[in-house]
Amino acid sequence: MKKLLLSAIILTSTIAVFSQKRAAHIKTAEEKLNDQYCSGMFNTPDGTYFDMLNDNTTLSARSYLNILDWLQGRVAGLQVYTLKNNDRLPLIRNSVAGIFVDEVYRDPDYLNSLPVTDIAMIKIIKGPFLGGFNSPGGAVAIYTVGTDDDE
Repeated sequence: MKKLLLSAIILTSTIAVFSQKRAAHIKTAEEKLNDQYCSGMFNTPDGTYFDMLNDNTTLSARSYLNILDWLQGRVAGLQVYTLKNNDRLPLIRNSVAGIFVDEVYRDPDYLNSLPVTDIAMIKIIKGPFLGGFNSPGGAVAIYTVGTDDDE
């Protein structure tokens, strides 16, 4: 009798455990941005994200000529130095960070000609970035507005 009762309890609890539905994973805003824009080595969950199209706090960025000037002070560990030729050089934790626009490596002077209004998303990757040239300090990945981003 005890074995029958024990078997019934085990069977009931097993059915109860396996019959539960798994809740669907709800993606965060950062995960949605990462899926929408990033690919390859840039598609990592690590990073600090700025949605330049939909976030009201980024409206102040439109008054800056260089996006690195706006980023300074908004990302922990990011410092921006101005060189003699007026180019900005991003450093993350005192190491040079690579600048990537649409996942293509760019020189810092490229950002002087990139209008802030053309930027859709910014992702700051801290730590060594294996996909970059001369970027032991991480990466500043900038994604521009595409034709499918316009609303």
